[in-house]
Formats: sequence, structure tokens, C-alpha cells
Amino acid sequence: MTRQEPTTRDITRTTLAVLFIGVLIMTSFWILRPFFTSIIWALIIVLATWPVLLTFQRWLWGRRGLAIAVMTVILLMVVMAPLIVAVSAIVLKANDIASGIKSLGAFSIPQPPIWVSTLPVIGSRIDELWRHYASLPPEELAALVVPYARTVLNWFLAQTGSLAAMMLQFLLTVIIAAVMYAGGEKAAAGITAFAVRLAGQNGEQAVVLAGKAVRSVALGVVGTAIAQTAIGSAGLFVCGVPGAPLLTAVVFVLCLAQLGPILVLLPSVIWIYWKGEPLWGTVLLIVMIVANTIDNFVRPVLIRKGVDLPLILIIAGVIGGLISFGAVGLFIGPVVLAVTYTLMKEWVYRSEDPQ
Repeated sequence: MTRQEPTTRDITRTTLAVLFIGVLIMTSFWILRPFFTSIIWALIIVLATWPVLLTFQRWLWGRRGLAIAVMTVILLMVVMAPLIVAVSAIVLKANDIASGIKSLGAFSIPQPPIWVSTLPVIGSRIDELWRHYASLPPEELAALVVPYARTVLNWFLAQTGSLAAMMLQFLLTVIIAAVMYAGGEKAAAGITAFAVRLAGQNGEQAVVLAGKAVRSVALGVVGTAIAQTAIGSAGLFVCGVPGAPLLTAVVFVLCLAQLGPILVLLPSVIWIYWKGEPLWGTVLLIVMIVANTIDNFVRPVLIRKGVDLPLILIIAGVIGGLISFGAVGLFIGPVVLAVTYTLMKEWVYRSEDPQ
């Protein structure tokens, strides 16, 4: 009986210690919860651009402070400024958009061109629907269109929210990224040491793989957005769509948010057809299809350039992460699957130590 008392005391002490540590962790998460979004995006930006920071540091006589200043300016000018300009332009044009919605009362759809019915498989169906809506009087057509247009406008303005709050969020992300740039090596050493304590050598490999995965996904997301924007903007300019520069900025924002360019290109295609220019409408329609589907091929290829994982795993991580966690899930999904896959592969195929 006397020998069990120390054990009982040790169990009680261990339980209380674990409980106390759990409370500390939960409290810390609760305190940092308002900053989680900025911290995650700053971490992604730092991991993706760390080689660029080191390159600037070599060019600037080894001065880390100067390199951080240059990177901060680049983040503000290249990444944040276009996003803020695009969103603010849309918000400032909200009244004009609303006025355009009110003018839909005189809107009418012309009869479809003859070639529409000759399209394979879907041509007859499109021609039938087109003729149905073209035969509606303007008042009835406006009654169908206006509620949807207002819903889309209200949804977008609600998602955009306060421009000042969005700018503050972006600024906070840049500030946190600058702090991470300054202490990147120490943070990486601390994370690696923690991973080694958890999983030994496999933990260190998992940290390295996670960093590569984040960098690869960032390359895939940004590179794909640039490719989609380039294709979409070329179509907008060639087909003579008004406000092509602003629409290009909007396309880039939508592609970064993984919504795709179709939200801008499809209304543009409809507008060109409505103007009675079927040739340019078809050209822009082809451009829209290419720009909206190219991400399914370009993104996985770019991601795989940085991390050697099965393609199906990368696709599942990107799509599953986006569905589960939103835009941040584009990075979280592949990272989690990459680390899990590597650890499981190492555990399954590791040769047993001789007895």
C-alpha cells in the first residue's frame, strides 16, 4: 500500500500538469484567434518568398533590415495595392452598377444567330432557350433579371465589407510577415526542434516537406492566377470590352480567390452577343473556356515542381482544402496530406532494426 502512494501522487501531478498546459494552450489560441487569418497568410507569404528575401539580402551587402524593407514595399505594391485598388474601384462604382440595374427595364435580347442551332449536342437546346427569352417583353425579362442582378451586387458588397477593415487586415498581414522575415531562422530552428522531439528524424523531414509544400502551392496558386488573368485580359482587350483594365484587375482577384474568371468573362460574352457581334462573342467564349479550365492542369503541375508527391494527392489536397477551409485551405490541404503521406510512407517501408 505504501508503495502505491507515490505513484498515485505522480498520476495526480501529471494529470494536473497536462490539464494546466491544455488550459494555457486553449487560452493562447483564444487570445490569438482574431489574428489567425493574418498570421496564416503571413506565414504562407514568408515561406513562399523566403528565397527572394535571401537574394535581396545578398544584393544589399548582407543587410537583413534593408532586405526586409524591400520585401515589405514589394508586398504592398505588388500584392496588396492591386487588390485594394480593384476592390475599392468596384465599391466606388456600386452606384453606377445599381443605376445600370435600374435601366434593365428597357433591356431586350435579340434573336439567336443561325449558327447557334448547328452546335453539336447542345446547340438545339441553347437555341430553344435563347428564342424563349428573346420573345419575352422587356418588362417580363427585366422582372426575371433584376432580382438576380441585385442579389449578386448585394452579395458582393456584403463580401467586400468595409474597405477600411480590409485594408487593416492586409496591413496587419504585411507587418506580421516583416516580423517573420526578421526572425525566420530562429523560428524555423524552434519548429524543427519541436518536430524532432515529437517524431525524431521524421519530424525534421516533415517540417522541410511542409515548407516545400507551402512554397509549391503558393507558386501554383499565384502562377495559375497570372496565367488565367493573362488569357482572360487578352480576350477582353482584343474583343473590345469596355473597362478592360479594371476587369483585368477583378479577374486577378477572383482567380486568387479561386472563384475563376468566369464571373467576369461570362457577362462580357453575353454583352458582346447582345451587341450583335457573334464573331467576337465566340472568340471571347473560347477564351473564357480556356481561362476557366486551365487551372485544372497548370496548378497541379506547378505544385508538383516543388514537392514530389502523387498528382492525385496534390489535387485532393487543393480541392479538399478549399472546400473545408476556404482559400487558406488551398495551402493547408496539400501540406497536411504531404506530411501525412511522407510519415506514413516512412513508417510502412522503414526497415526494422535488427534485434
